[in-house]
Amino acid sequence: MADIDDEELPPQDALDLIARDPNKINDHIRVDFDDVLAEADGTHSINCVWKGSHKCYMCGKNFCYNMCTFFMGIFISFYWGMMFAYITFIHIWCCTPVMRMFVLQCNMMQKCCGTIVNCFLAPTAEACGLFFSNIVVHNS
Repeated sequence: MADIDDEELPPQDALDLIARDPNKINDHIRVDFDDVLAEADGTHSINCVWKGSHKCYMCGKNFCYNMCTFFMGIFISFYWGMMFAYITFIHIWCCTPVMRMFVLQCNMMQKCCGTIVNCFLAPTAEACGLFFSNIVVHNS
């Protein structure tokens, strides 16, 4: 068995620090100020209150999110990495072989059932068809 050099492996994609959701899997999470707080037409607070609320909301949200990710993000991502590795392992080493075995067994059963139908049921059905095809019905 030949040794695999690092040069033979495909290069990994560079981590994009700007577009962090390129597959749009979190488009449903809309938590910007405009998505959460809105004043109806004709009901507006004083401009300085609205601007101050916007700054407080954004600072509070960003600070709390950054603290949560700083203290828990690496551990949670490690957990999810382990979970998806486990799921991948189960699918590769258990589910796929079991499904392959099931498909092989189904193919054998299909051949057996097809043979039984062709040998026993088809001639019987054909004979019945010939028998009943001679019946003539007259309406008076």
